[in-house]
Amino acid sequence: MPLNSNINRPTNNPISFNQNPHGLITGSNHQRASRFIRVYKDGRYQKLAGTDTVPAGVDPSSGVQSKDVIISPLSVRLYIPKPNVKKLPLLIYYHGGGFIIETTASPVYHNFLNLVAAESNVVIVSVNYRTAPDHPVPVCMNDSWEAIKWVVQHVNGNGPESWLNEHADFENVFLTGDSAGANIAHHMAIRVGSENQGRIVKLQGIILLHPYFWGKERVGSESEGHPLKAFVDDLWKFAHPETSGVDDPLINPDMDSKVSDLGCSRVLVFVAEEDILKDREWYYKDILGKNGWRGDIEVVEDKGENHVYFLNNLSAENACTMRIRICTFINNQA
Repeated sequence: MPLNSNINRPTNNPISFNQNPHGLITGSNHQRASRFIRVYKDGRYQKLAGTDTVPAGVDPSSGVQSKDVIISPLSVRLYIPKPNVKKLPLLIYYHGGGFIIETTASPVYHNFLNLVAAESNVVIVSVNYRTAPDHPVPVCMNDSWEAIKWVVQHVNGNGPESWLNEHADFENVFLTGDSAGANIAHHMAIRVGSENQGRIVKLQGIILLHPYFWGKERVGSESEGHPLKAFVDDLWKFAHPETSGVDDPLINPDMDSKVSDLGCSRVLVFVAEEDILKDREWYYKDILGKNGWRGDIEVVEDKGENHVYFLNNLSAENACTMRIRICTFINNQA
């Protein structure tokens, strides 16, 4: 696995990674390490997870076709189900990974989105935004917005990508993602609501899968003494060294004055019972309500499950039920 030695890490970054029972982060005087990234004192780093890739192509089990398209300075992976004469809903997906790891070519995302495309009969644009530490937050937000602007070029059927021109129904657009990607989907929906002049993007709804939201004040059953609290705090500060902290509006929607601009009328949120982020995700419903957003939101909690379990066990009963709910949510509007 290659070691990147070119990153210039800010000297005022206040991160102090501590060990936790899930083994996500370990620390020493010589290096800071996790299961997915090891960062050395001199700023060099090595990503330990989320680096495996699979090529685009035809999925033999579902018949879903995929291909990669470069949109400088990022790329997207497109998915279309078996040929269909009618236009299909368009789902824009943002992968998770703490804003640090994973790509659109990661096996877990490729396999998951092949299933979603086939089962929900949707066209998918999976966004390969740039990640920290080379590209700290908010680069991922800017890249994700650029991807939406690229998609919009196809609304009249004369954009640069034939798959979108021929197969996507731009009257039925949905944003979704998991973990950090769900956070991005939330912020993109706000930008659609506040910057989408002329309502060119017909955003019908957003689907947030275990969104990575956080904050300083504890909500619900959150505990100051939770063994993962320091990790969640420090992960954000590592991904966004210039942040004001965990009450930054980019990580805490309760602090965002624009949250009521959410540019859709329907929201579906999935949470996992064993996830440290669970109470924060439930609280998202209260945040939208008290800030004047007038749409419909449903929160679904999967019992006995942990963070993004559905990516690693596609055949699990709860994972299958989740995908059915996603299909119903999307095609209720199509």
